[in-house]
Amino acid sequence: MNGKKGQDYVIGIDFGSDSVRALIVDAADGEERGAAVSAYRRWARGDYCDPQANRFRQHPLDYVESLEECVLASLAQAGGEVAARVRGITIDTTGSTPCLADESGAPLALSPAFSEDPDAMFMLWKDHTAIAQAERINTLAKTWGGVDYTMYEGGVYSSEWFWAKALHIIEKRSAPGKAAATIVEHCDWMTALLTGVTKAASIRRSRCAMGHKAMWHASWGGYPSAAFLDRLDPRLSELAASLGTQTYTTEEAAGKLCPEWAKRLGLATDVIVGMGAFDAHIGAVGGDIAPGTLLKIMGTSTCDIMIGPKPAANRPERLVAGICGQVDGSVVGGMIGYEAGQSAFGDCFAWLRRILAWPARAGLLGAGIDAAAFEDRILPALEAEAAKINPAQSGVVALDWLNGRRTPDADQALTGAIAGLSLGTDAPSLYRALIEAAAFGSRAIVERMRAEGLPVERVAAVGGVARKSPLVMQITADILGMDIAVSSSDQSCALGAAMFAASVAGLYPGALEAQKAMGAPIERVYRPDRERRATYDGIFEKYKALGAFAEKEMMR
Repeated sequence: MNGKKGQDYVIGIDFGSDSVRALIVDAADGEERGAAVSAYRRWARGDYCDPQANRFRQHPLDYVESLEECVLASLAQAGGEVAARVRGITIDTTGSTPCLADESGAPLALSPAFSEDPDAMFMLWKDHTAIAQAERINTLAKTWGGVDYTMYEGGVYSSEWFWAKALHIIEKRSAPGKAAATIVEHCDWMTALLTGVTKAASIRRSRCAMGHKAMWHASWGGYPSAAFLDRLDPRLSELAASLGTQTYTTEEAAGKLCPEWAKRLGLATDVIVGMGAFDAHIGAVGGDIAPGTLLKIMGTSTCDIMIGPKPAANRPERLVAGICGQVDGSVVGGMIGYEAGQSAFGDCFAWLRRILAWPARAGLLGAGIDAAAFEDRILPALEAEAAKINPAQSGVVALDWLNGRRTPDADQALTGAIAGLSLGTDAPSLYRALIEAAAFGSRAIVERMRAEGLPVERVAAVGGVARKSPLVMQITADILGMDIAVSSSDQSCALGAAMFAASVAGLYPGALEAQKAMGAPIERVYRPDRERRATYDGIFEKYKALGAFAEKEMMR
């Protein structure tokens, strides 16, 4: 059956880095009925974070409070009988964003003993405190003589991911590391919370999260063996035993809305709650993902998602080196999901904005200056001037590794660099160089995917950068030499979650069928300029040379 117009509604909930948004749509055609966003209060104040140490932690109460606030606000906006006709809910989150938890599955930070301890909180995806631990995992995987558990993770394990982060906390020998009974990914805890799970052993684990970030694979019966994890730290194998061996795809139900949360949200207890997953994978379906399409979720970072057919029976799966994993069913059932991405994209531009806004923030421009308003005007002004610059004459080349490199070949110890500066270099030139660097990073991903046998035939894009910056999108199209189709939806991740909700509620046979009925139209297609493409071919060689120099000389 399909959703009936005006009768069946679904809710997609998208937990981003700074806030959570809820989107209520008509399951028949995806028409928006209500939407609301709630910022994380503690996170907005910078609580529990230390950017200088690459520590980014989020308190679970931020998630709980913002979830309730935005769902209630979106239902109020929808009005009428919508709440009584909600059939399903699905959640997506950032990831890998794990947290140590107790025997009930609750994050340790919810207990009074750990309420102010950052090590008891969720470690946001961009927390890079576990670089040393990731290096140890990679070394062991290649040398211990057993299975290379990174083989389906692109061959390189990242400090942004599940086991490295857990190992970092454990090796500190702090109280949270000793007290933990399990580890929960953000997407799994949210679905467990809504379905009333009170035992860690009963938490259903996401195929998407565990496959891409925790080295789960069916061929070795689940997670890395105790023999492997014990060599890192015996505590890891103890926690791994709490995870079980099964994972569940996003087209499966986690359960029904529990009485407590049904009451808090004003919904019925027969609402189906779907399995959660990562924002990029769900957002890919909310965008325009299809075989052969590279779907780019473009925001503070990027996640690049593809799907492809499973190998024929008795044929091995082709391994793609240097990406963020390949997982059967991580996007949609029956297909392999492939993930790549950049650790900083929009964050590169935000970094320059902060640098330029420092005098206003420091009060050097006078008491009458609204520093926040001043900062908000910087990027639009830079964009207008940067658009006038001829890329053949700039001479400035930058690296986009300001938050490390995610793909190709994850290395979060890498840093950004800028070359070709002169006394004539101005702020718009720097801004354009950062845009070009981010686009060159995208090209490096496409070239690696193609070299590894993935057919990148088409590019589609969703996310804030894709819709807000024509200059970024045009430069990216020029550098890739490909058309880029941009979705008209402001909330592709939340819309994708709503599509999965419609699927698990039985309104569609699968997420791709829901996508066909509920998808947003293409808003704009950016087409590459052949002359600029030729210019960028030459600059791309300089980008790669600068990257090789930085890796060899600057990271010794």
